[in-house]
Amino acid sequence: MTTATFTMPVDTPVGRLVLESDGDVLIGLWLPTSGMKARGDGRDAPPVLKDAATQLEEYFARERTGFDIPMELDGTEFQREVWAELLAIPYGETISYGELARRVGRPRGPRAVGQANGKNPIAIIVPCHRVVASNGIGGYGGGLPMKRALLTLEGVTA
Repeated sequence: MTTATFTMPVDTPVGRLVLESDGDVLIGLWLPTSGMKARGDGRDAPPVLKDAATQLEEYFARERTGFDIPMELDGTEFQREVWAELLAIPYGETISYGELARRVGRPRGPRAVGQANGKNPIAIIVPCHRVVASNGIGGYGGGLPMKRALLTLEGVTA
């Protein structure tokens, strides 16, 4: 049995994002590169989506450095561990994939944490863009220009 989900588009300086909710919590934030299209314009969206859209607008206006949105991250136990560590990276700071691997107890697993990072279902709010390669910026599901834009917004020179 599938649960009904609700979507809402949000236009931002990095393109149109699509927020997804089960009605109670945020379950997805789709980047423009995902190809995900919102069903409707968001006027009838549940409060959690409207709140997430407002908080994203504040983030892009440099009025917000953290998010307070109920969300559910659906993934494996290891992925959820990685995503929890992403939430601990402060605004305006970056860490390497190697450091992220150490933080989750897998010091020899930077590739594994990189893969988990790439499966993050709630990008930007769960700040996977704050993880960089030891020899440069690294990859990003939304593309390197978007990753650079998000880091620049937060005051990080990439």
